[in-house]
Amino acid sequence: MFKRASLLASTIVAAALSASIVHAEVDVSLFGKDALVKDPAVVDCTLTTGEAAKCVSLVVKYKPDNLAIGPFCPATLDETGGIWNWDGDKPGLYRLNRAFFEMLNAMGYKFFDADSKVHISDPGAGRPAYDNACLRATDNISVQMTILVPAIPVKAATATDLGTVAKVGVALDGVPIFADAPSVLQTGHLPALDTCGGHIDPGGWYHWHGTATDIDAVYKQSKVDATCGLAQSANAHFGYAFDGYAMYGSADADGKTPADLDSCHGHVGPTASHPEGEYHYHATADFPNLPKCLTGVQAEDNFKTTAKTGIGAAKSWWWPF
Repeated sequence: MFKRASLLASTIVAAALSASIVHAEVDVSLFGKDALVKDPAVVDCTLTTGEAAKCVSLVVKYKPDNLAIGPFCPATLDETGGIWNWDGDKPGLYRLNRAFFEMLNAMGYKFFDADSKVHISDPGAGRPAYDNACLRATDNISVQMTILVPAIPVKAATATDLGTVAKVGVALDGVPIFADAPSVLQTGHLPALDTCGGHIDPGGWYHWHGTATDIDAVYKQSKVDATCGLAQSANAHFGYAFDGYAMYGSADADGKTPADLDSCHGHVGPTASHPEGEYHYHATADFPNLPKCLTGVQAEDNFKTTAKTGIGAAKSWWWPF
């Protein structure tokens, strides 16, 4: 059933593309089935400019069936958890371990008690009982997300900056992608990421905060002792941004790092889908290794969840995650 619907959706996109000079489109056949609740579909949608358009509609699970996630917060200082991109004094990418938490302790952020137990809190349950807590949300297997991406991208008049927890896109594995998680400097709390750059939203669903399929290159450059369990490739197609343009790792199809990237970290160049060239984004060399902004127009109401709280839920939450 998935295959038949994917072929139909691809045909609709191709038909629309034939009337366009834009060398870019969303190929629904590339999305992994492990995350899909139902067949992808091409539906009528409205862009943020008010224009009518066709969008690819994806309904996905709280996480793909076979995706292993974690670790996040270590239980004690003698254990090692995930990662965090610290933006205070001595900024950089760190593993969540004794050395990191003791460094923060010296700066006035106390994430552990006298017995070296780390203060861990579930952000979906409300405000933490601690001034400084490592946040690890509880997953909710019943949650579903509906994502809308323009089937054929349309360039915007001006680029859209990607601030804290801004919507970036959706990976080919069906996992949503968001920009920077909130800073400890802003909230006092640390929403721990696993070593693939993802974590669970307070609403119970998993999402990326980096290009997971090219994150080991970031660890190598940053001299961080970590690896992601996913296959790594600098020129792999990671997903699609919310404006419909493809997202790749840090290298072009020929394995070379592109030298003509714009301020959003995109350019026109050959890809597997379009050897003649298409506009697409590349991962950055630093974490979060994502586009800095989006150059295309997005669809209205492009991300909704069935969760009771968190991003995309009808009910607002006490703090952006």
